[in-house]
Amino acid sequence: MLHRPDAFDARCPTRQVLDRIGDKWAVLVLILLERETLRFNVLRRKIENISQKMLSQTLKSLERDGLITRRAFPTVPVTVEYSLTPLGHTLAGTVAALTQWAEAHIGEVEEAQRRYDRGEIAA
Repeated sequence: MLHRPDAFDARCPTRQVLDRIGDKWAVLVLILLERETLRFNVLRRKIENISQKMLSQTLKSLERDGLITRRAFPTVPVTVEYSLTPLGHTLAGTVAALTQWAEAHIGEVEEAQRRYDRGEIAA
């Protein structure tokens, strides 16, 4: 018998999805791929401070989850492009909105952190 997903239940597989979309590297990859199909090295150049290993792991995880597709071309060396799947497109807008919120409110968050660190009570 199938049960309704419940992310608060430790056994619920939706936690894996939440973990994936809560990962900063996955979020950045999804946002970039929402704009256009990109090659591995272009993604690596656009996402500052991501290692080749971390980008590779992130892409594999997103592909496994059905959020992106990988397309290899028989060139020397092999050219690989990544793009969003239809499922990935349904998530990318939500992730982009979270990023826009973070960019719009980072000043307030940083100020709250400074107040907290000084031991002030938040209003």
